[in-house]
Amino acid sequence: MATVEVTDDNFKEVIDNNPIVILDFWATWCGPCKGFAPVFEAAAEKHTDIVFGKVDTDQQQELSGGFNIRSVPTLMVLRDRIMIYREAGAMNAGGFEQLIQQVRDLDMDAIRAELAEVQKNEGQA
Repeated sequence: MATVEVTDDNFKEVIDNNPIVILDFWATWCGPCKGFAPVFEAAAEKHTDIVFGKVDTDQQQELSGGFNIRSVPTLMVLRDRIMIYREAGAMNAGGFEQLIQQVRDLDMDAIRAELAEVQKNEGQA
């Protein structure tokens, strides 16, 4: 599957309808973004069950601002609408493949239980 352009208008639909979404926040003027783009595209072609979304930070300022994006590229991974990874900087192909496998291997029931516990404890504070 090719990458998907993610915008302010389609963001909610993209994350609501796909179990794993990997977002690349990028800009046309960013050298590291241009270097990471082929790695991102190759992973999108290989992992067709995952949505690989590109967010142009210059064009999608509201969405980028909502996630407090301060540097590009920034890579973000959502699984079952939960942000499980966020890191600024480009990644090499091997590291990106490892990240994708780690995302696949996550026990989301355990993560939801941890989040519920944190929210419960925050409510008691």
